[in-house]
Amino acid sequence: MTVAMIDSTTQRKEPELPKKRVGGGLLDPKTLVRSVPDALRKLDPRTLWRNPVMLIVEIGAIWSTVLAIMSPTWFAWLTVIWLWLTVLFANLAEAVAEGRGKAQADTLRKAKTDMMARRLSGWTPGHDQPQNSPEEEVAAPQLQQGDYVVVEAGQTIPGDGDVVEGIASVDESAITGESAPVIRESGGDRSAVTGGTTVLSDRIVVRITQKPGESFIDRMIALVEGANRQKTPNEIALNILLAALTIIFVFAVATLQPLAIFSKANNPGVPDTQALDGNGVTGIVMVALLVCLIPTTIGALLSAIGIAGMDRLVQRNVLAMSGRAVEAAGDVNTLLLDKTGTITLGNRQASDFLPVPGVSTAQLADAAQLSSLADETPEGRSIVVYAKREFGLRERTPGELTGAHWVEFTATTRMSGVDLEDGQQLRKGAANSVAEWVRSQGGTVPVDLGQIVDGISAAGGTPLVVGRTTAGTAEVLGVIHLKDVVKQGMRERFDEMRKMGIRTVMITGDNPLTAKAIADEAGVDDFLAEATPEDKLALIKREQEGGKLVAMTGDGTNDAPALAQADVGVAMNTGTSAAKEAGNMVDLDSDPTKLIEIVEIGKQLLITRGALTTFSIANDIAKYFAIIPAMFVALFPGLDMLNIMRLHSPQSAILSAVIFNAIIIIALIPLSLRGVRYTPSSASKLLSRNLYIYGLGGIIAPFVGIKLIDLVVQLFPGMS
Repeated sequence: MTVAMIDSTTQRKEPELPKKRVGGGLLDPKTLVRSVPDALRKLDPRTLWRNPVMLIVEIGAIWSTVLAIMSPTWFAWLTVIWLWLTVLFANLAEAVAEGRGKAQADTLRKAKTDMMARRLSGWTPGHDQPQNSPEEEVAAPQLQQGDYVVVEAGQTIPGDGDVVEGIASVDESAITGESAPVIRESGGDRSAVTGGTTVLSDRIVVRITQKPGESFIDRMIALVEGANRQKTPNEIALNILLAALTIIFVFAVATLQPLAIFSKANNPGVPDTQALDGNGVTGIVMVALLVCLIPTTIGALLSAIGIAGMDRLVQRNVLAMSGRAVEAAGDVNTLLLDKTGTITLGNRQASDFLPVPGVSTAQLADAAQLSSLADETPEGRSIVVYAKREFGLRERTPGELTGAHWVEFTATTRMSGVDLEDGQQLRKGAANSVAEWVRSQGGTVPVDLGQIVDGISAAGGTPLVVGRTTAGTAEVLGVIHLKDVVKQGMRERFDEMRKMGIRTVMITGDNPLTAKAIADEAGVDDFLAEATPEDKLALIKREQEGGKLVAMTGDGTNDAPALAQADVGVAMNTGTSAAKEAGNMVDLDSDPTKLIEIVEIGKQLLITRGALTTFSIANDIAKYFAIIPAMFVALFPGLDMLNIMRLHSPQSAILSAVIFNAIIIIALIPLSLRGVRYTPSSASKLLSRNLYIYGLGGIIAPFVGIKLIDLVVQLFPGMS
């Protein structure tokens, strides 16, 4: 079980832009052509040793090439060619995956130019004005941690750091792809700036936090190119399993030579025209048999699957600092999500007008709209819109009310409103404040008001009481019901999470009563109210002590300890440098709901790896029936009942299997890069579906493919 958490301080995301894509289709001819040189370079055994399965195939191809030169035949050379193509196709799968990352890296490099920095000498925050300190111009790569640089409008920020003086609008499109500028200011959780971004307005002083050569852009380039990609624990375990199977089959195939000699001696009538010639199994046949029986398919695609998983995150503007984090995200089964900005829109909106006895709803709506015309808060605007939409009130503006005096909200009065020219006064605000104002004007508060206010609070809403004085009479008109609006589609997404076996928990600073109301409406499984940063860190530790993986997201310096403690820490790009350093993922869009997508991508990665492993092993089972009976039926006639494919000859059976083994790798590259389509469902259903589609499909495909190839191969000389 794993816990994922979204921090309560994260900001609401603006409307999402289209996702960035690189290149054409997954098998775009241009991409393939660009990847061929890299695939050829990967034939170097010093590179290929990290993939033991394909290293064995390459060693076998080299040996077969030598044997084919010594005894050239059509069968020998065709087998050698397809053995080399098997290795090349495996390298091509990895090269195509890496090539897509390199295309993204080329785009990022455009943001990294030879910049100069205006470094302040002898200046420290709070001691003097930056403009009074001497400046020196240095190359950006020479900046050290702790240096202070000044950046003005139109200039490029020379390195990663935190704003310590001033406020500015910054264009981060070179990094995030977002065209809209963002505000960066000293103090708070929006002080981090990234080297290569451009200041559009004002003047700021930045304290450099990066080490030379370790800027955010440098790390992004290395990550998307795959230079720093470390194998995940599951990937390492699968590699060990594949290596073990390969070793087993090496010994198994090696025993065929003495077995053939022994069988030939005891069956002198067996003709020498079979694949088992008078001297036993030939070296090329042994290599071909080994390559067909070891799990070459998954061995060839395993690295590409991992690279593609991280690439899919990059396409969604998420940088994963390690494949381990992506894999851990796929194991999540408990999500802790922040309420504000994640489950709800983050701004309370008017949802109902509840008048007190003796007042009509239309009167309350009119007074509520008038008192909110100059209220530019999201809540105030929602009251104006709700009154217009639900009660047909015409659209009015503050300018129409000549002689009106607008009363702004203050923390002291806890209410706002308007004094009209006709002497009418309108106020809206907290229940106690408006009730006290009505009493101070000589009015009385109806006894029903408390029940209305308590009912709204119990439902998780926020009550705003509306009061009015006119002609010397003060009265309470009613209550405006403000509520957190749950984002559209969230309940459906939580239902999908539930199908995936993931339990969702809402984290909020609200009181338990309000939290329960929102949790029930949103459809989450549980909630944690009045949560503090210390509570989150304690929760993470408790979950980890129970053997669970933990994921959270945050943006503030106070989130850094929890981000570092979590197994998956997603830091917002708008957050502080401390938060981004502590996390092992960075969301460039600063979207707190992105964690749900990260979980889905992680699960897709695991499912893709499992599906292709199932397909590969099933392939091998089918190839046993295709090759072994055809090779040994002359020695052991009883095997004829297993020769259900009725291949033309032992030579054509072996060559057809080798060709199929190579072609299936290139055919599965799109699936390994795109990933198996993920449909939210339980683990048992996913397992059943994968066994049915990729297990059964993996058994059937070789029978059909090898038979069709055999019909073509038998036309070549020497295949009879």
